[in-house]
Amino acid sequence: MVFATLLWGSLFSLTSAARSVPRISHFSRSTVPQGFASLGAAPVDQVINLRFALSSKDAPGLQRALLDVSTPSSPNYGNHLSKDEVNAYLAPSDEALGAVQSWLSSNNVTAAVTGGAGDWLSATVPISKANALLGADYQTFQHINSGKSYARTLTYSLPSEIAVHIADVHPSSTFNNPLSIGPILSSPEPDRKGKGNSTGSNVASCATSVTPTCLQTLYGIPTTPATQSSNSIAVSGFIEQFAQKVDLASFLSSFRKDVDSSTTFALQTLDGGENTQSAAAAGIEANLDIQYTVGIATNVPVVFVSVGENNQDGDLGGFLDIMNFLSSEDNIPQVLTTSYGENESDLSPSLATKLCTAIASLGARGTSVLFASGDGGVEGGQAQQCSTFQVAFPAGCPFLTAVGSVHGQAPEIASDFSSGGFSNVFGIADYQADAVAVYLKALGSTNKGLFNARYRRPISEPPMNVLNGRSSGRGYPDVSAQGENVQIVSGGQTGGVDGTSCSSPIFASVIGLINDELIAAGKSPLGFLNPFLYSNAAALNDVSAGSNPGCGTDGFPAKAGWDPVTGLGTPNFNALRIAVGL
Repeated sequence: MVFATLLWGSLFSLTSAARSVPRISHFSRSTVPQGFASLGAAPVDQVINLRFALSSKDAPGLQRALLDVSTPSSPNYGNHLSKDEVNAYLAPSDEALGAVQSWLSSNNVTAAVTGGAGDWLSATVPISKANALLGADYQTFQHINSGKSYARTLTYSLPSEIAVHIADVHPSSTFNNPLSIGPILSSPEPDRKGKGNSTGSNVASCATSVTPTCLQTLYGIPTTPATQSSNSIAVSGFIEQFAQKVDLASFLSSFRKDVDSSTTFALQTLDGGENTQSAAAAGIEANLDIQYTVGIATNVPVVFVSVGENNQDGDLGGFLDIMNFLSSEDNIPQVLTTSYGENESDLSPSLATKLCTAIASLGARGTSVLFASGDGGVEGGQAQQCSTFQVAFPAGCPFLTAVGSVHGQAPEIASDFSSGGFSNVFGIADYQADAVAVYLKALGSTNKGLFNARYRRPISEPPMNVLNGRSSGRGYPDVSAQGENVQIVSGGQTGGVDGTSCSSPIFASVIGLINDELIAAGKSPLGFLNPFLYSNAAALNDVSAGSNPGCGTDGFPAKAGWDPVTGLGTPNFNALRIAVGL
């Protein structure tokens, strides 16, 4: 799974020049995050692109509306919100916008309003101005393993009368690991996962290698072409990962001989993104995601959304930008699959919450947002040293569907790298509270103290909250799919790759095909999936073998029902069709 640190845009840090103005700390880190080292004060004349998030008028109202249109038992199920209705929830109050803009102006800073709902302001200032506005101490921090450097501050503060209107400031105290961990072409030596060189043939069994044909057999996925042009699947692309049309043609010729090999995908770009076409520019992740959407969701239109690195703060950002980009469109995709992420601890809770709310806004409009759960087992998005279990992000956001990995067949077994656990930022979602409670009871004292769980259901809490010791954390993943020795073509070479980044586009393709049938029947697309999935768990293939070790432990064991390794299980296409009323 590609787990790059995708920091998004830059927030703007503001601070009154008058030191006598009462200030409050907005976020603080006591130590430099693992893997980083300070190189000293950032040059005062270095320019930094900052963006700050304004508090929305009614984010909790948006969350309630999302659940209302996404819960099958609700009379409003499927009545997705319009763009204007979503923006009305997300927009800042006139008071907040006026107060922050006035404050900026008094400090000789001009900020531009960004984001479809106008809930972001951005500006470019020198480090000296950022330090003064934020009461900060920006330093140059180097990520040791990659050598990349960033201007960050361990702490910042805001005037008390302004802090109430600002959700977060970025870049400030959020750090990101710029290394991407991508699926690697399988080696010739066979191992327990059945890896080996692919012959490029149509393999009907998933026991040795995974192809579209084996997935169609295993999950009952039809080969019948989709018919609805209004239906689409969007694939996120980051960190200069480029999807190759010639590789897709070769993939289809080898693994979907019944599909015209000239079938291709559309392209959208933002933040200076592109999609360079050459063998040298081939991206394993991008090719994987495109080949297992185009190659599984037969005839469903697929768009590759390439996010460049011009995303406000000069690093690998883009998560927030792509959400805002898609949210600004009148016609949004019915499915979005993303195979990138980071660790929850790398972000401030307020920034994580702001992104999660942006994801909720897409779900409220009818998009099923899926993210790969991560490849570090209980060590989070990627393997790392740890003494307590780590959480992947955005997989821990309760308003998306996180997809874990399995391998084998009859029965399927959890992949040991499949990230899963319980969020330290987001409270348990009501739609999964009962399923999680059953798992925690069966788990008993195993791993006690290593993760966020308090063995009881939250009472009278909002769907999403920053945890304060009252409840268990949101459990993830929600579902899973095959993710080992998945055959792709990249740079003209065929081979197998591993990762939950294989699993997310596979599950997304299943949803894309079901949406096609729903739209053809005059019904709404599924939109935010989780309330439907947790109330129809029998429509998934339960996985109860395997675990996700890490942090010096065996991790979480897969068990009957939901578990934090494979979620509710893998797709059963026909059962899902019946569950949605087709």
